[in-house]
Amino acid sequence: MPKTFRPSNREARIISRIESSKERARQRAISQIKEQIEPLSNALTMKLIENRLLETNSKEDIQKQISKCLDELIHAEEFEIAYQIAPFKTVVPRPNIISLYVTAFVIEKLINHKSVIDIFGSDEDIYRCINDQFIRFIPDL
Repeated sequence: MPKTFRPSNREARIISRIESSKERARQRAISQIKEQIEPLSNALTMKLIENRLLETNSKEDIQKQISKCLDELIHAEEFEIAYQIAPFKTVVPRPNIISLYVTAFVIEKLINHKSVIDIFGSDEDIYRCINDQFIRFIPDL
């Protein structure tokens, strides 16, 4: 007969602290995004274009769309974020949820924008490019 695992109070408290610290870190990162939407959307757009991952007719339109995506992220509920990133959770071993959300936006929604000619590179390439920019703007991410 298999043994049933029942965590003790001590283990349950440790697990709870880990989960709550992850949640606090995520909320802190999202609040930092709120203060830097414009420079961050500009940096993301420029890096995607410079790395030849995105081909566009209008950089300004793409920047506005990424800015809109970041604003939606700030106001999104937990379920909406989880739903958006679900297909991309396996892109990298330990993904950053914020970078993954923007990656999902670029791959699923931005590709259909009128100013986008084409999106190149793998999902992982796009994620890494976006994540590098987030790390530059929000170092403790």
